[in-house]
Amino acid sequence: MSTLEIAAVVVSILAIWLTARRNLLCWPLNLVACALYFKLFLDVRLYADMVLQAVFGVGILYGWMVWRRGSRETGEVVVMRLMPRQALVGLGAGAIGAVAIGWFTSHHTDAALPWVDATLSSFSMIAQYWTARRHRESWLLWIVVDVAYVAMFVVKDLILTAGLYAVMIGLALAGYRAWRKHTDGNTRQTM
Repeated sequence: MSTLEIAAVVVSILAIWLTARRNLLCWPLNLVACALYFKLFLDVRLYADMVLQAVFGVGILYGWMVWRRGSRETGEVVVMRLMPRQALVGLGAGAIGAVAIGWFTSHHTDAALPWVDATLSSFSMIAQYWTARRHRESWLLWIVVDVAYVAMFVVKDLILTAGLYAVMIGLALAGYRAWRKHTDGNTRQTM
């Protein structure tokens, strides 16, 4: 357990808690958490997750803009339902990404857990996109991904980070419940 890991965990918990509360301050805090985890994952050779943090950085900027546009005059962020077709496309893209990233990292890097890391990273990108688009179902995908991340981080002896992901499972459950209450009845949404 390093100072870097401790800082990343603390900032991440606060950022996710703010996301579940639909507070726009979640986005800048998530950027800080991404930077901290980028360095940590580089240090422990989880390269797909390291690159994922950079991709999350771009996704966070996108999400910040979408949430600002998608908020009511009161500043409240409007939550949207994920349509079945969107879910299938997203999950298909996650599977394709997992195979592509897994193949690359298993053949061209010394990644510690290339296929697991690639799969979790790919589906995390889908969950992040759904979160940015304000889909309540993003939390359900986060729960599945976070459960698997707990196991991976235990294997890599990142116990504090495994603990963070265990906490994130609870935050995702709370986020889903809260967002379900605030889902806009209008399910039409443009990309």
